[in-house]
Order: sequence, then C-alpha cells, then structure tokens
Amino acid sequence: MGKILRWLQERVKLWTKPATSVLIIGALLDLTRSHADLVVENALLRQQLIVLNRQIKRPQLTNLDRFRLVVLSHFTKFWKQALHIVQPDTLLRWHRELFGVYWRKKSQGKPKISAETIALIEKMAEENQLWGAERIRGELLKLGIEVSKRTVQRYMPKDRKEHSTSRNWATFLKNQAGKNLGMRFYGSK
Repeated sequence: MGKILRWLQERVKLWTKPATSVLIIGALLDLTRSHADLVVENALLRQQLIVLNRQIKRPQLTNLDRFRLVVLSHFTKFWKQALHIVQPDTLLRWHRELFGVYWRKKSQGKPKISAETIALIEKMAEENQLWGAERIRGELLKLGIEVSKRTVQRYMPKDRKEHSTSRNWATFLKNQAGKNLGMRFYGSK
C-alpha cells in the first residue's frame, strides 16, 4: 500500500509541476514577434503587476486601470495571452461599456434636428391624435424633412391619449358630442 501511495504522489507531482517546455516554446515564439508586440505585452503585464502590488487579496481595479488595459490590448494581437488577473471576456465587456460611455457622451447635448422640426413634430402629434410616429415621419418626408421613426417618437408628447383605430358608434358619438349634429336613427318605430 505504501508503494502505491508513493507512486501516486510522484505522479501528482509530475502532473502539477510547471512544464518547462512551455516556457522554452514561449520564449522561442517571442523571437518571431515584432518589437512593438513585445513592448505592448510587457506594458500589459506591468499594469497588472501594479494592480497586484496595491492589493493583498482580490485585486480591485480602478476605472483608470480598466481603461489602460482596454487601450493597451488594442495594440497587440497577443493580448489574450498577456492577461493574467483578468479574464478576456471581462476585458471585452469593459471595452463594450467604454464604447457605450463614449457614444452616450457624444450623443448628449444639443439635438441633431432643429427646434422648428421638434415643434412641428409636437404640433402634428397634438393635432392628429391618431397618427403614430411612422405616419408623422411620412408627413415630414413629404415636406423634405428626413428623420427616423425613433427620433419622431422621442419628441412626441408622452401624455397623448391612446385612441383606438377601430371605429364604432360610441366613439363617433363621443367625438361629435360637442358639435351641432342632427341625426336620425332608423330601425326603430
């Protein structure tokens, strides 16, 4: 039984021992890389070491750290191999979030359409309660004003009353109640 345990321990040591062949192969592959790739990979590794040196337990990255890692990863095609304290999927998520922040900031500020167009959209929506954004967009196109349906929706009044497009007598009578209207109902004697 003792021999079997020693043999198992030897096997486990061999399986868990870092492979020196990987180190040698990696060093040989580094010789084929460009100088720029090696410099950027080195910068990625240094930034991760800076973060690790600040922490005792789990590394807490600041927004600036995330930004630096995202930017540095764009300058080398070997960025996945250089990441050690962050998963590649996490870095990609940060990139998407950074991209979203950029476009949110870029799209804020003054509207991309004129104030007259916004006023016209609001007026058309108020005067034509049954028209939706697509219909108003079509009417604006007839006037030579090109806007998207989403833009029209953005500037339509939010408190519009929802009207049913199906017409019946109750709706007709309700709509015509304030007008001078004379009508005769047939069918009853």
